Amino acid sequence: MFDSSVYRERREALRRSLAERGRDSGTVLFLGNRESPMNYPDNPYPFRQDSSFLYFAGIPRPDLALTLDLGTGKALLYGDEISLDDVIWTGPRPSLRELADEAGLDGIRPRASLAGAAGSAKPLRFLPPYRAEHREELAELLGTSPKAVEAEASVDLIRAVVALREVKEPREVERMDAAADLTADMHRAVLARARPGVREVELAARAEEVARAGGAGLAFPVIATTRGSVLHNHDHSGVLADGDLFLMDMGAETADGYAGDLTTTFPVNGRFDPRQRELYEILLSAFRAATASLAPGVPYRDVHFAAAREIFTGMKALGLARGNTEEALAAGAHALFFPHGVGHQIGLDVHDMESLGEVNVGYDGLPKSPQFGLRSLRLAKPLRPGMAVTVEPGIYFIAPLIAKWKAEGLHRGFLEYSKIEEWVSVGGMRNEEDWLVTETGARKLGGPFDKSAPALEAAAGSEWRDRR
Repeated sequence: MFDSSVYRERREALRRSLAERGRDSGTVLFLGNRESPMNYPDNPYPFRQDSSFLYFAGIPRPDLALTLDLGTGKALLYGDEISLDDVIWTGPRPSLRELADEAGLDGIRPRASLAGAAGSAKPLRFLPPYRAEHREELAELLGTSPKAVEAEASVDLIRAVVALREVKEPREVERMDAAADLTADMHRAVLARARPGVREVELAARAEEVARAGGAGLAFPVIATTRGSVLHNHDHSGVLADGDLFLMDMGAETADGYAGDLTTTFPVNGRFDPRQRELYEILLSAFRAATASLAPGVPYRDVHFAAAREIFTGMKALGLARGNTEEALAAGAHALFFPHGVGHQIGLDVHDMESLGEVNVGYDGLPKSPQFGLRSLRLAKPLRPGMAVTVEPGIYFIAPLIAKWKAEGLHRGFLEYSKIEEWVSVGGMRNEEDWLVTETGARKLGGPFDKSAPALEAAAGSEWRDRR
């Protein structure tokens, strides 16, 4: 947790923001997460607090709620003290009063009293629920059906929370630098361990070991695979083979919830073959074009197209595509090779604030394209100083997608299908870093991590060479 003054300042900033939107009365409700049973009640999944609750209160304990009176600024914590049985089984924990003091809150109330407080709050403002238990509790508080709850979420509250959370405070940037550094250590450890014959699951475990040893957890399930053409492949059943590319997309989450998210693709045997090397240099060119375009006021959609332009130009140089590049981008032909967005915001969530709605967080009134590939772009609006984003272009040869487009004759004027099919065995590759938008441009979060082809070739399998 940060100092209690941080949470008081954030809650007051939220009040001011809502007042500027003409919403200076009523009560804001933040529901903390509950423990979720894995297969029976006393065997829960690892607990993760709701990120907006963390932002405004910082308390990582389950079964809590927070109210903020917009008229008076009074903030109350709702929860129950742990029982003697809890102490016996899980050990002593801070009291609610101690937790409230750490968060700069004005008082504590029993959890059961929330219903009465919410019932008398006119109006009650809340964020859209993304968990079933929140949807059900809000339905009870409002006297409506669970299906109707989301429509009653406060749009002004969503916008106010987004405006605050998307601009990272210096103290948050420190945490995010640390998350990026630990994430890079995870990647280096996997690079060093990888060689033909090693199982994917061993490398996924090695990554988690580094995160845990660094006092952190995982920001999301590890992607560690030789099947890089599957964008989010969480299956770790494969065995690394000579000639494979290995793609790892993984991130550490600091103890107070800040995420890292990096992707690295490298040759298992320590040498890119000629085709792999050609593609990798195109990928790095796309990555550099995207990061060079990061600056305040630049629409993130333009960052996406900076990467897409380099990828399609590279495909033309390889004889896999043809025609006018700008026309191809407008038509969406590039999405055969690059079928996802170039990145997203990052912070207390690896996809920061995604639970508040992509249109609210990433588009802010801008129209969202229905075009394949571009419709997966989570962020399109202009960048602001203090925003933290990922940049993660990729190049993929996805056999079912190629077959479908070829059969339908899609973009035949731009794509050389017969030649593209010859590259399917390459699979896929992606490169990703976390970046912070500054007043004058942008900088990488975390320290240096050399992703050049020679550096990756030298690092791959180095642990085994060092043992000799």
